[in-house]
Amino acid sequence: MEGNHNSTPKDYYKILEVDYDATDEKIRLNYRKLALKWHPDKHKGDSSVTAKFQEINKAYNVLIDPDKRFEYDITGIYEIDKYTLREYLARFKGMILTCNGLGIPHTSIWTQQLRETNEYADDEKC
Repeated sequence: MEGNHNSTPKDYYKILEVDYDATDEKIRLNYRKLALKWHPDKHKGDSSVTAKFQEINKAYNVLIDPDKRFEYDITGIYEIDKYTLREYLARFKGMILTCNGLGIPHTSIWTQQLRETNEYADDEKC
């Protein structure tokens, strides 16, 4: 394990700069844009660029395959601690709405915490 920090799991959605409920089309478009930007041929063999390019390819290969994406969505690494509440809600809106569709009541503890957070945010603006 020594010196092998490349095996640290990554947030594939962040790598491809897409939301967690992104369509396949959006994933493809962002992949193409990023692959062109980070292609090693454009950067004269810089090893950090090659690593970034490989990371983009790996993220794309997982997210574009419905089975792999489903598996990743269940077990994947999400860098939630790096989001503001607003970013978190925007990125996870599909999953949050699905939870309500699964019968989790709107008056759950999460909803209560959100209300309290919003009230606090409103007070802060004054």
